[in-house]
Amino acid sequence: MTFSQWLFGGIDNPYKNGRWGLLHIMTLVVCVGCVVGFYFLVKHAKNKDRTRNIIVNSLAGAILFFEVMIRFVYFMKLYYFHQEGTESWSVLWIMIPKPWCAISCWVLVACVFVKKAFFYNYASLSALLCSFIFFCYPGVGYNNEILLFDNWYSILTHALLLTTSLTLVVLKFTAFKYKDIWKLAICFVLTYAYGLLQIYVLHTQDDPMYFMPDGDIQADILHISYGLYLTLYILLIVIYVNAFHLIDDRATVKKWFASWKAKE
Repeated sequence: MTFSQWLFGGIDNPYKNGRWGLLHIMTLVVCVGCVVGFYFLVKHAKNKDRTRNIIVNSLAGAILFFEVMIRFVYFMKLYYFHQEGTESWSVLWIMIPKPWCAISCWVLVACVFVKKAFFYNYASLSALLCSFIFFCYPGVGYNNEILLFDNWYSILTHALLLTTSLTLVVLKFTAFKYKDIWKLAICFVLTYAYGLLQIYVLHTQDDPMYFMPDGDIQADILHISYGLYLTLYILLIVIYVNAFHLIDDRATVKKWFASWKAKE
């Protein structure tokens, strides 16, 4: 196999079920190890703020590198190699972030420029949920005999999503306060609006946010009715978002309980 074949593919690459194999588990171990390492690195740093920023900026830079590289690879496959299976691709399809995981990649890159707590909250929650679902049941990356660039792109970007999202929380870039939860809600609403735009207007993705009928998770993994799936989907998002606020904004929660008791 040549470097060009590794980078651009176009070779026979048999399917392999790599879920919860050695590489899958080692990826998770490395991600957790990195987060723990970053925590102690900042804890013992002379300039904690500078160290925190260098870590997060470096992680965002790594994500940006892979996002730019995958687009270069796709353009080469489409216009230079004319590979089979690229006939339906377009410049728009290649350029825009499509599924939720790719959207989260660009949100994490953007958060180092926005530098607002609510946006760090949104970026970390979005990326963590995507990476959690991926590592529970990866449908790409680990599923071929030969790990080409496409495979490593999937593995490493999801690993970066997991590492960066947890790092934002552990290094206290995030601040989950109920008084600001409306800002987080707007970010999620805009993300879902973008998903609907892809489905019904741009036609670049059938189910970017994994909530449409007969999607991969509902039909191929869980095998449940769409009504039940959508109910569980909404409950998961609500509980997931609230869990972080309940933990981080305990003072507000205590006030609520105190006021309820006073009314009784």
